[in-house]
Amino acid sequence: METGYGRITGINGSVIKAENMKGFTMREMVMVGKKRLIGEIIILQNDTATIQIYEESTGLQAGEDIIPTGKPLSVKLGPGILGNIFDGIERPLQQINERYPGFIPEGVGLISLDEKKLWDVEFRKNTGDHLAAGDVYAEVQETELIRHFIMVPPDVSGAVAEIKQNGKYAINDTVMVLEKDGIKYNLSLCQEWPVRVPRPVKERVPLSIPLITGQRILDSFFPIAKGGTVAIPGGFGTGKTITQHQLAKWSDADIIIYIGCGERGNEMTEVLEDFPKLADPKTGIALMNRTILIANTSNMPVSAREASIYTGIALAEYFRDMGYHTAIMADSTSRWAEALREISGRLEEMPAEEGFPAYLPSRLAEFYERAGYFINTNGTKGSVTIIGAVSPAGGDFSEPVTENTKRFVSAFLSLDKELAYARHFPAINWLRSYSGYLVMLRDWYVINVAPDMIELRDKMLGILSEERELKEIVSLVGEDVLPDQQRLILETARIIKTGFLQQNAYHKEDAFVPMKKQYRMLKVIEKLYDYALKNVKNNVPISQIINMSIFESLDKMKYTVPNDDLSGIDTIEKEIEDYYEDLYKKNSQR
Repeated sequence: METGYGRITGINGSVIKAENMKGFTMREMVMVGKKRLIGEIIILQNDTATIQIYEESTGLQAGEDIIPTGKPLSVKLGPGILGNIFDGIERPLQQINERYPGFIPEGVGLISLDEKKLWDVEFRKNTGDHLAAGDVYAEVQETELIRHFIMVPPDVSGAVAEIKQNGKYAINDTVMVLEKDGIKYNLSLCQEWPVRVPRPVKERVPLSIPLITGQRILDSFFPIAKGGTVAIPGGFGTGKTITQHQLAKWSDADIIIYIGCGERGNEMTEVLEDFPKLADPKTGIALMNRTILIANTSNMPVSAREASIYTGIALAEYFRDMGYHTAIMADSTSRWAEALREISGRLEEMPAEEGFPAYLPSRLAEFYERAGYFINTNGTKGSVTIIGAVSPAGGDFSEPVTENTKRFVSAFLSLDKELAYARHFPAINWLRSYSGYLVMLRDWYVINVAPDMIELRDKMLGILSEERELKEIVSLVGEDVLPDQQRLILETARIIKTGFLQQNAYHKEDAFVPMKKQYRMLKVIEKLYDYALKNVKNNVPISQIINMSIFESLDKMKYTVPNDDLSGIDTIEKEIEDYYEDLYKKNSQR
């Protein structure tokens, strides 16, 4: 055995035991065995170590070498990330498929970005300029939608000793040399960063701007802040994936990172086939121009599944440092937690609740705490929003992953199987969901939507809450025994549910709804309720108050009123005023 190499002494699936490891460091990335499988040291005791490998261990033998790399598990950050499809450790799946069609062979290596492609580079700096960590020194038009800013790595600073002229360069070409205290640093178009370490920032700032999604139940009822954390829990078939697809397609984040973490292969196939075909609704250009896909299906190595969300968050922080607003869709964190559980079992650690490791809460906290709205080291502002789907077994929200996730997120969008089975989508239960961002975002809604937007939202939720209580009475004794005022509550709640909260992801006018239309829709429902209630109190029979023509027009306005022309809502409002004012006068004259 060569000096400085470790040696395999035991193999348990993806967990390897090794000896002669004194020269190695904790969390160091290593190459394992003759096939040079990629691994990471997770336990180090004297000269023995435990290593988790990110590839299939079939064929490994005791006695094979462990080769050091001298660095932790890292991602390569530079032009070529956007529009790409990676596995859990940033290996490009399309590139691998071209070389090895149909499967990923063991020992393919830690390939990542295309090192041969030439990029048109425009430089911003000159010789003699002093650059601090994070400063932008060049630009690349990476896609039609996104300009990629080349930054000084976070651990480097100095004066520009040499810099290239504008032109075409590969990502590993030295394009600038910084000098500090007699030491020279050769900088290229890319840098590496350990995935488990948050990238440094200048300051974390309070959240005050919503992530506009075009989904009415989110933007109006349970808003998400840019830089916020969101959990979307739901059982099988409740629409977690389609909800995240809608957020990926329509939210006003600059960069979308979709992590398929341990999901079924057919679901990820659908994502990989559909996303490249989608057009960005704002520009009409392909959505992949601002999207990164990380695919790690349930049949891929379990350790890579555990690493995939760290890979995703590292990529998000890199684009955040450029001043972009990034959004991560992790689908699902339950599969990631199951990977933790499997690795923990192989390590023979003491299990906690339902077999999950005792450190599950701290790992979830580490992940969600990397979200936020920041002033970066270069003075730009950017954000990372984390939206994690949770897949509780049997839809049981009391299981450990869901319960612990609730501790670390500020928005909880509870998916309901009964709503899903009734074909009400998005199947977000308005009584079990909540958003802790309402107070932070109130000023934004007052200035940009309407002064009474939050109060209007509270009033609508109040009607829905009262309807739930009345439903229990109706199920026992029937609706006919209720007083007219309570029957009006039931009818108004039905309009709120079907006319406002239910949204068609495949309809041209309904897939995305701007805030102005959302507000007007709620306002006209409020107008109907207020006018109808005034007549109820004037002893007008409920049979006359429920005008089917008006009620149907409210149900269908999401389809019939174009997003860019709200005059149709003015027409409905006029109908309401005319009908109910006339009804009130007739009854008052009796």
